[in-house]
Amino acid sequence: MVSAIFIVTGLGLMMGALLGVASKYLAVEGNPLQGEIEELLPGSQCGQCGYPGCTPAAEAVVNGEAPVTMCPPGGKALAEALAEKLGVSIDLSAVEERAPTVAFIHESLCVGCTKCFKRCPTDAILGGPKQIHAVFADACTGCEKCYDVCPTECIEMREVKPTLQTWYWPQPAKAA
Repeated sequence: MVSAIFIVTGLGLMMGALLGVASKYLAVEGNPLQGEIEELLPGSQCGQCGYPGCTPAAEAVVNGEAPVTMCPPGGKALAEALAEKLGVSIDLSAVEERAPTVAFIHESLCVGCTKCFKRCPTDAILGGPKQIHAVFADACTGCEKCYDVCPTECIEMREVKPTLQTWYWPQPAKAA
């Protein structure tokens, strides 16, 4: 019994050491620019840019397959940061600045069809078949995918109210 414990422990230590050495010497180096671009992106995996997540979107931006203005939640600030990082010029006239929104479900209109939470990329919607649904506002990215598929139009996109943690001092108006 004791010898079996020592044998299994020895095998575990030996396999762990081999895996550690293999991970160091057989590691595949990625593009460091792609990692930097991915850190700039919001990381919400909402798919509004047309890519399934922020990692493939960052790869497409680095490879030149996607414009730097492709992220709607990031807005103009993100587009400018991406353009500066990549050293490209951009036209910000097509980028619209929107206030952050979250989904709100009117419970009196919800029939529990489950179409909304099947489309939600962040699992921000709680509910089940033939049950009333609700939205976790902290998890909602405002991608409007649930809003587009709701057959009863019970989902409303509401602007996020500023709190003490999210409020910022607006810039003063420029004198004429």
